[in-house]
Amino acid sequence: MSIFIDKDTKLVVQGITGRDGSFHTKQMIEYGTKVVAGVTPGKGGQTFEGTVPVFNTVYDAVEKTGANTAVIYVPPMGAADAIMEAADAGCALVVCITEGVPVLDMTKVYPFVKEKGARLLGPNCPGLISPGASKVGIIPGRICAPGPVGVVSRSGTLTYEIVYQLTRAGIGQTTCVGIGGDPINGTNFIDCLAAFEKDPHTKAVAMMGEIGGTDEQEAADFVKHHMTKPVVGFIAGQTAPPGRRMGHAGAIISGSAGTAAEKIDAFKAAGMGVAKRPIDFVDLIKAGLK
Repeated sequence: MSIFIDKDTKLVVQGITGRDGSFHTKQMIEYGTKVVAGVTPGKGGQTFEGTVPVFNTVYDAVEKTGANTAVIYVPPMGAADAIMEAADAGCALVVCITEGVPVLDMTKVYPFVKEKGARLLGPNCPGLISPGASKVGIIPGRICAPGPVGVVSRSGTLTYEIVYQLTRAGIGQTTCVGIGGDPINGTNFIDCLAAFEKDPHTKAVAMMGEIGGTDEQEAADFVKHHMTKPVVGFIAGQTAPPGRRMGHAGAIISGSAGTAAEKIDAFKAAGMGVAKRPIDFVDLIKAGLK
């Protein structure tokens, strides 16, 4: 099984005719994802690659094709409206790949999506993939394999590294989720951990955090009190200087709460395995699966 997406996922791609949207739509179709529609205002009536109908609005796309999931490849200044349009049209899951969405915009988007009963993944995330079933976003399908490990990460490229190491060692994944590293995102570690805990086919979880904020500490507390499955954690940015933003907008240390040391201590206190390097996930996950 998997979380959030599966073989029944019907995807609408917002920004399907743009450079990034068209490139990754081809990749998703090749992987086997059911891409049922695309949206580019003003280009309704066209088709993408001769098979995927393009609509002017997400509402029309959902009404005509039954799409239940949206993925967004539109410029930052239009991303907030695109997220709200997808949620308002009835998409249960909205995945925003776009980087650079203004934080002020997200303060309006987050409650709107919640009110509509939808789940938002991102923004500034690589999306997710359930190996052998569906891929929504930009995670390379060739590095993934079906198996018993759930993966959740704030970092896109770190997600790829961990997944590659696991697959190379013969350890497949149920679902790999990149939640994004912006200060305000739609789905957090706890959301994913709770879903993995409920999924009968997920036997262990690999979790990649980074400096800044307290999300990892809160996730560790959830693991301690609510998880029955083994969880292995890693924190990126262990050598980052205090007060300096490192890549992600959320990866900044303010005081002591966001340091790598504080997060690692929280992991250990929760009984989690702690990886010092990405390659360490292999042995730690193997131990947890025994």
